[in-house]
Amino acid sequence: MSSSYLPATTDSIAQALEAKDRSQAISILYRVLENPSSSSEALRIKEQAITNISELLREENRAEDLRSLLTQLRPFFSLIPKAKTAKIVRVIIDSVAKIPGTSDVQISLCKEMVEWTRAEKRSFLRQRVEARLAALLMENKEYSEALTLLSGLVKEVRRLDDKLLLVDIDLLESKLHFSLRNLPKAKAALTAARTAANAIYVPPAQQGTIDLQSGILHAEEKDYKTAYSYFFEAFEAFNALEDPRAIFSLKYMLLCKIMVNQADDVAGIISSKAGLRYVGPELDAMKAVADAYSKRSLKLFETALRDFKGQLEEDPIVHRHLSSLYDTLLEQNLCRLIEPFSRVEISHIAELIELPVDHVEKKLSQMILDKKFAGTLDQGVGCLIIFDDPKQDDIYPATLETIHNMGKVVDSLFNRSAKVMA
Repeated sequence: MSSSYLPATTDSIAQALEAKDRSQAISILYRVLENPSSSSEALRIKEQAITNISELLREENRAEDLRSLLTQLRPFFSLIPKAKTAKIVRVIIDSVAKIPGTSDVQISLCKEMVEWTRAEKRSFLRQRVEARLAALLMENKEYSEALTLLSGLVKEVRRLDDKLLLVDIDLLESKLHFSLRNLPKAKAALTAARTAANAIYVPPAQQGTIDLQSGILHAEEKDYKTAYSYFFEAFEAFNALEDPRAIFSLKYMLLCKIMVNQADDVAGIISSKAGLRYVGPELDAMKAVADAYSKRSLKLFETALRDFKGQLEEDPIVHRHLSSLYDTLLEQNLCRLIEPFSRVEISHIAELIELPVDHVEKKLSQMILDKKFAGTLDQGVGCLIIFDDPKQDDIYPATLETIHNMGKVVDSLFNRSAKVMA
């Protein structure tokens, strides 16, 4: 970076654009920022220079330089309106976010900005940076710190009645509580976000995020039909905006179809006009699961889980529901296989179902305890003994009902005698 500054003019910006390489362009733009002029035109050119520097540093993956740029610009922020300051800060933080593996830099950068905004008494900017910081902490699995930050922020923003920011914070709080497996609080926060969103215009991307979170919570409660509707709304919003989250909405739509025993519809949705745009590993994974479920094949199911580990097991939402689906499928297959037998070797069942013996034995003992069928495991000889379903004797319920009715009669006679004696 040269010590002599350049004039804050469009010619200087053009000179930077025509530079041979990015480093030279960045050097020219820094020299423009060093210009001491504070005229309205100079300030406008400097704002453009900041935007260009941010883009160039992002392309160079220079996260620390973006961080020092934000610190260097603090005197400049006192010369421009607060709204423009907020925009520049957001642009620079977004630029850092686009550089992979910079979550720790983003967290420390947001913490520095929060301290600076507190000192400068810039509440509007501080609240937005704190909301961003809470989201980063949640992604970093620092849930307690994120929750503490959000709790204070929600109260402050509610008092100011900033509806748009309140929608963001309530939505973030819902995601945070869901990550902590606290469904009642996650639903309450989402309801608060919806209430705030109904009072104002919400951008389509934000509305899509609300619908996506609604679908996730309904799916968690096993209400897959309602969840599908929400995922469909989210998909339409993200698809129109070409948002990368569209593929996840579509993936969860397919998951809901599988969970409500409509796996045959999956191929049709994938081959539709909207689905063809997103053909790739994510949809291939769901198609493999749907095929395995349609054929009731545990072997195909396990093959799908193994081949698409990144798309299925590493997605916490899909993984949770597929675990439940796998257990259901395993129970159905075991019940079908043991039905003809009264006594059968566990190794034979394992051979038929093509699973390890210890895995089958563990599942059978769990099913017996859950009273899915009547039987016992003879581990000495490695056999499963299945009992006939015990017939319910109607005499016991009838006897209990008779005793109950006699009790009513005695109570009635006692009340009458009490009245006569009175």
